[in-house]
Amino acid sequence: MEIIAAITTGMLAAIGIWLMLSGNLVRILMGVVVLGNAVNLGVVASGRLGSSQAAFTTMEGVASGMANPLPQALVLTAIVIGFALLVFALAVALRAHAEHDSLIADDITREALLPAPDLPAADAGEIRT
Repeated sequence: MEIIAAITTGMLAAIGIWLMLSGNLVRILMGVVVLGNAVNLGVVASGRLGSSQAAFTTMEGVASGMANPLPQALVLTAIVIGFALLVFALAVALRAHAEHDSLIADDITREALLPAPDLPAADAGEIRT
């Protein structure tokens, strides 16, 4: 079972990186989400997947096949943080689309580097105070 989780984690990480290398902001955001899910799956897989014992201790001690609850708690927290990051990033992408009429990162960068249209052009020898 762990080998399937490891292969799936690698494939999700590769897909996430491939999407993040795209120039479209929506694909970049989806790549961040897929890469985050790959990391979450890797963390859960590190805490044993196929355990038959619950994560409890008894008077006899700790069971040998017990799942580790810490990775599960960390992944639950990471899911909430990842969702908040996605919502914030989608809001920023929506604002960028409203401002620049494009979701292509190169177009937004090219337009952002233009001089501001509301400022008068200063002469080369004039010093403003």
